[in-house]
Amino acid sequence: MNLFKITVSCISILCIALSTHAHPNPNHIFSPTIHTVRFHMYGNQESMPVYKLNSADRLELHFDDMDARVKSYYYTYQLCDYNWQPVNLSSFDYIKGFTQQRISTYRFSSIAFTRYTHYQAILPEANAIPSRSGNYIVKVFLDGDTSKTVFTRALLVLNPKATVGVQVLQPFTPQLYKSHQRIKFNVKLEGIDAFDANRQVKVMVLQNYRWDNAQDNVLPTFVRGNVLEYNSENNFVFPGNKEWRWLDLRSLRLLSERIDGADNKKNPVEIFMKPDMDLSGSRYIFYQDVNGLYLSTTYESINPYWQGDYGNVHFLFVPPGQQPYKNKELYMLGQLTDYQLNDKSRMQFNSSKGAYERTQLLKQGYYNYTYLLVDNDDAGNITQLDGNYWETENVYTVLVYYKSFTDQSDQLIGVASINTRTDKAGFSF
Repeated sequence: MNLFKITVSCISILCIALSTHAHPNPNHIFSPTIHTVRFHMYGNQESMPVYKLNSADRLELHFDDMDARVKSYYYTYQLCDYNWQPVNLSSFDYIKGFTQQRISTYRFSSIAFTRYTHYQAILPEANAIPSRSGNYIVKVFLDGDTSKTVFTRALLVLNPKATVGVQVLQPFTPQLYKSHQRIKFNVKLEGIDAFDANRQVKVMVLQNYRWDNAQDNVLPTFVRGNVLEYNSENNFVFPGNKEWRWLDLRSLRLLSERIDGADNKKNPVEIFMKPDMDLSGSRYIFYQDVNGLYLSTTYESINPYWQGDYGNVHFLFVPPGQQPYKNKELYMLGQLTDYQLNDKSRMQFNSSKGAYERTQLLKQGYYNYTYLLVDNDDAGNITQLDGNYWETENVYTVLVYYKSFTDQSDQLIGVASINTRTDKAGFSF
């Protein structure tokens, strides 16, 4: 490889690193008693919560309170800009109806040995509907007091004014050719005047519905009338990762192949996982996963929401040589940790076992997860311990925002999704 090619490759990698930066994560759980928060399109747990403005779309919100008693939970909407910063508008400007709604549907757990109260709501309700498109944070709080917020969830409200065409390509950059995936797309604006598209239109690309590694702040490569082309070799390039590790908890009586054993005499039941290890050197093998999500489901013919049981799941990760990673922290990542790198997702090294361990209370269901290694001196230096492969099946979502010179918030005008293995759009509005 000559000097010119080396220089181009280095510039490409630098541009990709600059375009990949930490984003605010709108999904947080603040109360230790709240578990198994589910928020998705009605009847589809593997979907993003997207509500089409003024439509009949419905979304499901579920969560459990381990205090196992009745509490007065409410929810409200907070309008944000495209980067999840609250906008300076009165809630009456973006909510049609009441600004707070009580969650009145709940059930005490039954059949399950672990006691909890399950709450659920169908959003939006007729007397509290978002009236503008954009990014919303759904806040759930106690006793009508927003200072007692127990958790938040992201909601996308769409007013379709753009058509998005998406493709997944293999990068040309030699260092990324076998490990990364590049997203190319075009945006056709309909019924709006993008006088200055570089300033008025913003795009964001998500991998597997994650906000923590979303990419944005990219100008269109070409502008042809009302069509914006995003086709740069250096932008929207994602590590391919590998198919996610799995944990099958659909039954606590019939243990799945990833479980080493269980102690059913305790409540909650104690579940011990087989040891995990670094898989970055292993070859890629395709198997069906749920792309980092988890599903509330059971093998038994019961309702998983208020009849599913809980277990304390003990995870174990054995590092090379059974020695801790020097100056690095090991984290578990997935929807089960809200994709947060914090104390709740950090693995602790046990010198007597020569392994990292962590215990998490999980409800019956099917879980995906992976492991990340983060440098203590450089939080941006992250190693994927499962490796990265071009062939990996991932779902990418393109979000298109528009803000006129008179708007006070970003409108969400286009959403499109594509699966890397089928190369077919999942949804496009």
